[in-house]
Amino acid sequence: MATSYDYAPLFRSSVGFDRVFNLLENAQRARSISDWPPYDIVKTGDDSYRISIAVAGFAENDLDITYQSNLLTVTGKKQEAPADGYLHRGIAGRPFEHRFELADHVRVDGADLCNGLLSIDLVREIPEALKPRKISIQSAAALRSEATPQIEAQKAA
Repeated sequence: MATSYDYAPLFRSSVGFDRVFNLLENAQRARSISDWPPYDIVKTGDDSYRISIAVAGFAENDLDITYQSNLLTVTGKKQEAPADGYLHRGIAGRPFEHRFELADHVRVDGADLCNGLLSIDLVREIPEALKPRKISIQSAAALRSEATPQIEAQKAA
């Protein structure tokens, strides 16, 4: 049973969270799409990830990986093979599309196809301006010595 949520009331009381609501709506929509072929998402380090997709029977030229504005799209379309001679056809070769919403500052580092697994490496690179920085603490005595000079009022005549 699919349940849809209306996020409109939240738009009235929030500013700047449009992307979060769009992510929630897209995730809800994507659940109805088939989960074939199966895939894994693994955290391989503090700031690195790997998506592995089981693409048995697909060649490199049958697969397409596209990254655009925080959306990673992996599509597969196998070249039609002649159906004659098969007694049983159990290896699926139907077209597929997987979409992955990536966080800000996550980029695709590379992709590899080996033994029927498509591995896509991702790296999170936070710019220096957004990294946490150490703030020095000054003592109260140092703050008093750096007090702003007082403005002297002119004497009334």
